[in-house]
Amino acid sequence: MTTEHRITRTCLVVVLAAGEGTRMRSSRPKVLHAIGGRSLIAHVLSAVGTTDGQTAVVVGPGQEAVVKAVKTLMPGAEFYVQRERRGTAHAVLAAKAALARGADDVVVVFADTPLITPQTIGRLRGALASGAAVVVLGFCPADPAGYGRLVVDAAGRPTAIREEQDASPAERSIRLCNSGLMALAGHSALAILEQIRDDNAKREFYLTDAVAVAYAMGLATVALETGGDEVRGVNTQAQLAEADAILQRRLRAAAHEAGVTMVAPETVYLCADTKLGRDVTVEPYVVFGPGVTVEDGTLIRSFSHLEGAHVERGAHLGPFARLRRGASLEADVQAGHFAED
Repeated sequence: MTTEHRITRTCLVVVLAAGEGTRMRSSRPKVLHAIGGRSLIAHVLSAVGTTDGQTAVVVGPGQEAVVKAVKTLMPGAEFYVQRERRGTAHAVLAAKAALARGADDVVVVFADTPLITPQTIGRLRGALASGAAVVVLGFCPADPAGYGRLVVDAAGRPTAIREEQDASPAERSIRLCNSGLMALAGHSALAILEQIRDDNAKREFYLTDAVAVAYAMGLATVALETGGDEVRGVNTQAQLAEADAILQRRLRAAAHEAGVTMVAPETVYLCADTKLGRDVTVEPYVVFGPGVTVEDGTLIRSFSHLEGAHVERGAHLGPFARLRRGASLEADVQAGHFAED
């Protein structure tokens, strides 16, 4: 009998969270704004937590609230401060001490891109395991205006990421655009990043230049494609609402797949941690706040609001019920207008 040995690759995920988020028009740090009852950075950390590796979070000066929130979610995370905002490559190099440890895979993600999935991170790492030195994640938006284009050679290997203002007419016709997410082989990551220069109008060091640097070094470059929703960034309140709407569609689809009946699903609001059992029926205009578990065979009637509650098997709740944190609804409660504060 042949025994197959699975080689475990080490991984460092660098989470870029140093942006000021001024376009949010809010005193709250951008990455602490929430969709589906969970902050943007919490969604990202949930996705990268599946790598079972190290996580380095790059923050700006004075972002203690972000550090505190991340420590609660991921106690083992390390923090690095980008004291000057001089571009995305400069931000990644703020975590140079972590990079120097030489993880097999280095994955760079953004804390304001909350819809990224563990599966896509796995695809990036898979390309590294197959020999790539740089893997860039692209997407094809309906309107590519404003996005950097992924320029490839005759063999389909990325040679550069060209910003729109610097692109030729032919390059602007390219549909595959840069999402910003990237993975680098750990053995060459520092060598690539340290060759990136700031010879551009803003005098900043751009992570996108890693593709051209690696290609010039004769290293393997790969482009992967994903859907635009997954790499949607959040910079404004309107974009926050758009990302939340996409997340709600995902959560409702997962609930349907698990055997939940929603009478008017577009009116039901779910949180990322909502747990709904089989044969649960949810009537219109129900809101599930954080920390809700609903067991099998339960009926949640219209205009009910649950938060931090556990609803036992077979219970009937509502309409117009409000069940708050710490409450528990037993299975034998059948009151048509049950509400607990």
